[in-house]
Amino acid sequence: MAKKEIVKQFKLTAPGGKATPAPPLGPILGGNGVNPGQFIQQFNAATAQLNGKIVGCVVKVYADRSFEFEIKSSPASVLIREAAGIEKGSGEPQTIVGKITRTQAKAIAQEKINDLNAVDIDAAARMVEGTARSMGVSVVEG
Repeated sequence: MAKKEIVKQFKLTAPGGKATPAPPLGPILGGNGVNPGQFIQQFNAATAQLNGKIVGCVVKVYADRSFEFEIKSSPASVLIREAAGIEKGSGEPQTIVGKITRTQAKAIAQEKINDLNAVDIDAAARMVEGTARSMGVSVVEG
């Protein structure tokens, strides 16, 4: 059997198990040649255990309009907001809106290690700490 030709590949984020074909997902999917209803049904089935947690997804669209997708871990910013207990990051530089511990940063890095470009868990934790600082979340010992 011949390999299928990939005509498009794109990334999106959606709530696991609770995605709907309403905007913003429906127009993104339709514009890239993917049947929104079919994608949402498969995506929700694959992410049902995540119960609304935001997850990343890479979608590959083939010439015959079929598709396949790969579920990625949640974005680091979502995990940091969750750990810090804040609604959103700071919109202004040097404004601290929350804090996490190094232990929490390491736990987030452990969850994201497969999706990060890091050699070991310590390097991944430093990447997460940098993301946290850029969001206005301080990283404290602990």
